[in-house]
Amino acid sequence: MTVQNTKKALDGGWGWAVVAACFLALFLAYGSPQSVGVLYPEWLSVYQQGKGMTAWVGSLVSGVGLIASPICSACVVNFGARPVTIFSGVMVSGGLMLSAFAPNVQFLIFSYGIVVGLGCGLVYAATMTITCQYFDKRRGLALGIISTGTSAGGFLYATGQNELIELFGLDGCLLIIGSLALNIIAFAGLMRPLHVPAYYLKQKAAALEKVESQLLEKVVTSDLDPVKPPSEKTADDPLIAKDPAESPEPALERSFSICAVMVEVIKKKQRSYSSYLRSMADLFRDRVFGALCVAIFLFSLGAFPPMLFLEDVAQSQGLAEGLSLFPLVSIVQVSGVLGKLGLGSMVDIRWMNSVYLYAATALGAGAALLAIPLTKSYAGLQVISVAIGFMSGNWSITAYVTTAVVGIERLTEAYGILMFFGGTGIMLGPPVVGWFFDWMQSYDLAFYFSGVCVLLGGTILIVSSLPCWSRHEGEETHASDEEQEYADDLVAAVA
Repeated sequence: MTVQNTKKALDGGWGWAVVAACFLALFLAYGSPQSVGVLYPEWLSVYQQGKGMTAWVGSLVSGVGLIASPICSACVVNFGARPVTIFSGVMVSGGLMLSAFAPNVQFLIFSYGIVVGLGCGLVYAATMTITCQYFDKRRGLALGIISTGTSAGGFLYATGQNELIELFGLDGCLLIIGSLALNIIAFAGLMRPLHVPAYYLKQKAAALEKVESQLLEKVVTSDLDPVKPPSEKTADDPLIAKDPAESPEPALERSFSICAVMVEVIKKKQRSYSSYLRSMADLFRDRVFGALCVAIFLFSLGAFPPMLFLEDVAQSQGLAEGLSLFPLVSIVQVSGVLGKLGLGSMVDIRWMNSVYLYAATALGAGAALLAIPLTKSYAGLQVISVAIGFMSGNWSITAYVTTAVVGIERLTEAYGILMFFGGTGIMLGPPVVGWFFDWMQSYDLAFYFSGVCVLLGGTILIVSSLPCWSRHEGEETHASDEEQEYADDLVAAVA
């Protein structure tokens, strides 16, 4: 659905206030989910459940928003960024506060995993969309600034939640950060819309269509009925009784016309869905795109669990005494910011192949994961956290890689499919690692499994994109003229 622009992008002015509001909204929404590894040991201690079951909480809060990204972006397109951000603030805050009263892990999976996860997905789609509306030439800079809000929130919340747990306990910590999340509603007030949401356009179009249909019906009726002299009495005269046998005919004709309209609408919807399914099938015929889906799924499956389990690994092996000032989760988030900025700058180099760069980050992250069981010091885990965090910054180049593989015309559809695969991997990764621990009573096999998955994904992507294979017409290079088009259409991709 295309929404007509009511104003041009400003590239400054009030747009920078919108950037600040979006940064802080993402900071408050993603702060706790990005540092959920700090809460994970506390939940294990409180609820006394298996690591696999408890890990569903952290996996769902990060995966649900990505899996539901098509629904979230549809909400933003139809209702606008400001109402969606307000609603997401209520969801994030309510889910966090409700988690403070969770009687068991199953309730926590719903309140923290699903409610907070959906709220994060909504605010992410809304902030990306409103930022792209306000910026054109400086859109990349603006998106880079607000996207670091998630990592900055994870870094500060990891340390802050440690202190709040020591002072007020786990329940008090969740209540406090839930109350802070209510400020998302205040920041939504700064997101003044430039584009009319599709919902209001459809309402206006429906009203106009209704008026036009009424006028057309009157015209058709007047054309069909012969003009009678005023002195001549007709059956339409209310003073003359109508024949009961003739009265059902107009109602019967209207029923047939309504049924015909409904059948035509159903046929249009069916043709639209069939066309969409054929388009998706065409995407998967592209060898490199299929390999990219597999690589993103395996990367998310293997590289996300360390954010949840590294702190528990350090404590269970006696490598960390108590709670450190800067937990490993904070180190992962800081290096993630550096990875997003560094990899985003590298992909702009003309001779750089974005597909190979993404595959290289997967290979590096896989090697770091395989080194976790071999590390016997807290300093070693800190180094590995830096490496994993930097390589996880490849999320910032996913849209560039997608453009290079399928072209700008199919970016929106392909990016949504990739986000679905990524969200599924994030959702399944932590429970799988937790089940490995429950089975073996050790994290070693779990991280070997994670490292092999990530390495396998990077290897598949490299092999599928080798020049010796026949090129697909959708495999386009990252040319400079496409970069400008990509900047114009990025709102559809990131949302």
